[in-house]
Amino acid sequence: MIAFPPRFLVLGVLRAFALAAAASLLAACAGQPAHTSAAAPDQEAAATQPAVESATPEEAREPELPKQDLTGETMYEFLLAEIAGQRGNTTLAAQAYADLARKTRDPRVAERATQVAVEARMPEAAIESAKIWADTAPESTRALGAAASLLVNAKRLDEAQPYLERILALSGDNRGDGFMQLNRLLSGNPDKAASLRAIQSLAGPYPALPQARFAVAAAASNAGQDELALKEVRAASQLKPDWELAALFEAQLLQKTSNAAASERLAQYLKTYPMSREVRLAYARTLVADKRYPEARVEFDRLAKDYPDNIDVVYSIALLSMQLEDWPVAEANLKRLLDLGYRDRNAVRFYLGQVAEERKNFPEALKWYGEVTPGQQYMPAQIRSAQVISKQGDLAGARKYLQQVNAQSSEQRVQLILAEAQLLRDAKQEREAFGLVDQALDKLPNNPELLYDHAMLAERIDRVDVLESSLRKLIRIKPDNAHAYNALGYTLADRNQRLVEANELIDTALKLAPDDAFIMDSKGWVLYRQGRTEEGLAYLQRAYSIRPDAEIAAHLGEVLWVLGRHADARKVWDEALKKSPENETLTKTVQRLGK
Repeated sequence: MIAFPPRFLVLGVLRAFALAAAASLLAACAGQPAHTSAAAPDQEAAATQPAVESATPEEAREPELPKQDLTGETMYEFLLAEIAGQRGNTTLAAQAYADLARKTRDPRVAERATQVAVEARMPEAAIESAKIWADTAPESTRALGAAASLLVNAKRLDEAQPYLERILALSGDNRGDGFMQLNRLLSGNPDKAASLRAIQSLAGPYPALPQARFAVAAAASNAGQDELALKEVRAASQLKPDWELAALFEAQLLQKTSNAAASERLAQYLKTYPMSREVRLAYARTLVADKRYPEARVEFDRLAKDYPDNIDVVYSIALLSMQLEDWPVAEANLKRLLDLGYRDRNAVRFYLGQVAEERKNFPEALKWYGEVTPGQQYMPAQIRSAQVISKQGDLAGARKYLQQVNAQSSEQRVQLILAEAQLLRDAKQEREAFGLVDQALDKLPNNPELLYDHAMLAERIDRVDVLESSLRKLIRIKPDNAHAYNALGYTLADRNQRLVEANELIDTALKLAPDDAFIMDSKGWVLYRQGRTEEGLAYLQRAYSIRPDAEIAAHLGEVLWVLGRHADARKVWDEALKKSPENETLTKTVQRLGK
């Protein structure tokens, strides 16, 4: 029960609001839509709190609603709540409405109490009112949904489950849609195993509903149980063979271990349903991932023929053509996107600049980069413009170009400094680059990006002491920065120093980023330095399979060479040299080992 202020304090205000508020209450008690006006939620609250919808016309006519006596105390408390809301005191409004909901047990009052409590960011009051709303309107899916959503948001999944069960039971022909929303509803729950158990329980009564099986598959995938996910999504496909989404999800699960298996599943679907655009796009992508480029080109050509004006298809073909380094096809499709009115014109212009740059058409590249207007692509376009100027032999002009770009934030200033340092590094002016970043650190001493680049440049000028101090400072500032641990560990391993410590640093990095190919490479390299060559080889082979980078190739080839597998080492080096003939680490390794 709330303690109310003395009545004389609100009499003057009551006079201003009494007619409108009383009309709202009378309308609600008569079962008519109410037009009350408590404080509107601010934008942040609206973005972070569960939504409580207003009544639809059908639900506003729910039968057998309780008739409320307009006692003086009820009227007073209602007016107090509304006036508090009008004046921005959402806490008092929420308390008053929650008290009214408890007293009246009226679903309309409980709904209003739930809305106001959400606006006031009072989750317990919102949950209590939503429960009253759901209990007094047991056929209302909105009331049940509000209670379930609020309880899930509060991580009280067990309490939410009966409301979810009731929603599904009431859904009838829309039950499948309800199951398709479940994983999104439970996405905020950090216990993915608990979410899976809840969805399995909810899906149990509906084994022949494909959406129910799909919901279990999605929850299983979120919980890291891919075998169960595959089983359930295949069951969904059997129940609904033409379902694109199920075929795509199955392929996505298969691709975690085998691009070929994913391609096979999509190809199988296309045999029966050849006009599925999304599946054919996914099929083309898996073919590219599996390096089956001629087959992928066939799929691109078919897509272009079947959907010449479909923006999504043209966009996908453009990006996949860039990945295949088929620059003429990429350029043609990017320009087609501009003709079709693609919404993100800046992104298209940026990609066209990249294509022109790859084709060594530097004036054309500068033209496209210059047409990128302020937005997400603007700063990258400025940096690429400077790189193009430098490629044309004008390093001073490129630096001047970057220095004249108007940075809107300290983050953008850092981007520009790092870009200028990269220009100097590419020009083999490492000391000048180090001095530039060192000077920037005087103004931004704790910037993680500057600290990392400072360390890398220190290594290039043989200042390992500076490298270590910068990286250790970065680790103190950002203890979850995997690349800081990796860079320090790799540097020690590469110099054959403090190998036990180096191994520990790299292990820490691996725990933070277990799928990072460069960290796997460092692990393989430190094991090799410790004399554990076969163990190191396994890490290097896995790293190279994930990312065939030139430096990883240098390390893998050296370990293969030391193990006497000279033909395998040459094969790796030759493949890498075709792509990166000027990579310093790779070329020095090949020369040193006398290939």
